[in-house]
Amino acid sequence: MTTWGLVATIKADAPAILDFAAHHLDLGAHRLHLFLDAPCPDAYPLLKAHPKIRVTLCDDAYWRKATGRRPEKHQVRQGVNATRTYQRRAEVDWLAHIDVDEFLWPDGRVADLLAALPPEVSTARLRPAEALAPEPPGPVTRFKILPLDRTARRAATIALYPDYADLIDDGFMSHVAGKLFLRTGLPDVSFRIHNVYSQQQMNPGQIELEAIRLLHFHAASWRDWRAKFEYRHAKGAYRADLGRHGPTGLTLHKVFEVLRAEGGEAGLRRFFDQVCSADGDHCAALERAGLLLSGDLALEEKRRRHFPRWRESVA
Repeated sequence: MTTWGLVATIKADAPAILDFAAHHLDLGAHRLHLFLDAPCPDAYPLLKAHPKIRVTLCDDAYWRKATGRRPEKHQVRQGVNATRTYQRRAEVDWLAHIDVDEFLWPDGRVADLLAALPPEVSTARLRPAEALAPEPPGPVTRFKILPLDRTARRAATIALYPDYADLIDDGFMSHVAGKLFLRTGLPDVSFRIHNVYSQQQMNPGQIELEAIRLLHFHAASWRDWRAKFEYRHAKGAYRADLGRHGPTGLTLHKVFEVLRAEGGEAGLRRFFDQVCSADGDHCAALERAGLLLSGDLALEEKRRRHFPRWRESVA
């Protein structure tokens, strides 16, 4: 039987960590390698006790042993943890490196979809679907997807977001590249965030695994998005050194600078409402374009099933 697992470097609260773990255990993950970038005493003992989870606290002692010192950038820490896991103790046939706000959404059993890949395929790319912020929240989440074809993607951006089409490349606030499943056993592997190298070859034997979507909860609400904005603008998904840019040549980092300079806080909110919200008109337009995905992840139910001692442990 084909086995699969995930590796993630996580800085989040206990419910978010347990939801992530429970969802993927429910899908049949054989192994979850979870690296806590910050202590989470409420989640740690529950993770430690689960037979399919390997949890590591990335404290100073860990980093001294792993690299000599703690890397400053979280992207580097992620890559180190993913690479070490693959090389030392993957314990699965396929390993994917994703984030705590990302959830696999397969059309079938993940193990079967991976088992069906021919032996020459070593890398399977999972394309993202970005969650739209519901007002108010409900059990079903709406997600936007993007056409792979860049001409079709550009046409969709113009049709969906005419007020911002000259500024943005597409309607995604975070990555469009997605993440990767990598077949284990390859030599000299090094993980990046969206790519992987084996003997200096990038993404060997790569295919698009369209049967598995990567649901990305980048903006749960306006409040959540705004609370994370300054960090993302300085060091994260909107940082200045990312090369993704729109028709005018502006990066997303610069786009947000322009929006704030011209409209202040209201300018940011207007952009968020048009591009990131699950507004009825927005969802209807996405559905007409064939770019809307809806799903109920039932995360609380999965958390209770896989971590029944959760409430007891925090009582």
